[in-house]
Amino acid sequence: MWLSIDLCVVPIGVGVSLSPYIAACERVIRSMGLTYELGPNGTAIEGPWDDVLSCVRLCHETLHGMGAPRIYSTLKLNTRIDRSQSFLEKVSSVERALEH
Repeated sequence: MWLSIDLCVVPIGVGVSLSPYIAACERVIRSMGLTYELGPNGTAIEGPWDDVLSCVRLCHETLHGMGAPRIYSTLKLNTRIDRSQSFLEKVSSVERALEH
């Protein structure tokens, strides 16, 4: 099943700057070959269900490996079986509607 998610990963107990940790997660996502888009408060990721959820797990493992003692993540999941639609297509659809 195809899965589209919004993932926000917040390592706790690592100080104020989170950018090194977010960059590490982005490297994980990129290494898995998943389609993704970094946003200011999270990352949209899409691909096969097992691959996407494995990516979330690997992000957590990577950040713990960097010394984060605790990680709080929020995850929004979206699946669709009536047709194929990427998250980029969803954004384009709304942008077209704004033009009218």
